[in-house]
Amino acid sequence: MSRNQVILLFLLSIIFGLGAVFFAKQWMDRQLQPQVEVEVVEREPVMIASQEITAGSVIEEQHITSKLLEKAWREESQFTVPEDLIGQVVATTIHKGEIITAPRLTIPGEGSTLAALIPENMRAVTIRVNDVIGVAGFLLPGNRVDILNTVKYGERSAATTTVLKDIKVLAVDQTAKSKENKPVIVRAVTLEVTPKQAEKLLTAKSKGEIQLTLRNPHEPEEKIVKYKAAPSVTIIKGTQSTNIRVKD
Repeated sequence: MSRNQVILLFLLSIIFGLGAVFFAKQWMDRQLQPQVEVEVVEREPVMIASQEITAGSVIEEQHITSKLLEKAWREESQFTVPEDLIGQVVATTIHKGEIITAPRLTIPGEGSTLAALIPENMRAVTIRVNDVIGVAGFLLPGNRVDILNTVKYGERSAATTTVLKDIKVLAVDQTAKSKENKPVIVRAVTLEVTPKQAEKLLTAKSKGEIQLTLRNPHEPEEKIVKYKAAPSVTIIKGTQSTNIRVKD
């Protein structure tokens, strides 16, 4: 083998070696690079309260807005379009930024705003009043009152008794909620009562005049203490009888 052939083979071996090192390095670099997986998250709008919505309010466009929520987190009771909410009545107060769900609204068919405010097993009774009976206009929804009944027995004889105590005012006229604290002359007051209290109130109204007295909201409730008499035994001896109380 000639000297030129040896030099050529030596150069070829160097070239092939460098090529092998280059390709090996490229392969190793690809193996060391982190593999980034891009996760696609689907989002869709849900309706939230843009301001506090008090119980009994009718939802209007300015009450609501929307935000994007991951589709996997969305519940069936949530709303995605404002048209499904506008005109509905709020059952319990919804705070600003809270997602509005169906259980926070009144059930369709429950009726007006006032009907949504009546608790279970309670009734709403409306009585006509004047500015005096309505506590000179200082009566607002949420106040509590005592109800007095005045019965006249003649021109100079009358008696007043308290018919009901601590009764909640649901509405004055057609207002079931108010943030104002100003006197308003009203013509009718709607009260929250039990069925038995409703019967008692209407019976008293048929007998005479009804007057409302405004209660202090911080007044403690009256506690009624019932005393139970101890049992007794009657001992009869001949014509005499003796009553003896039995002790524990």
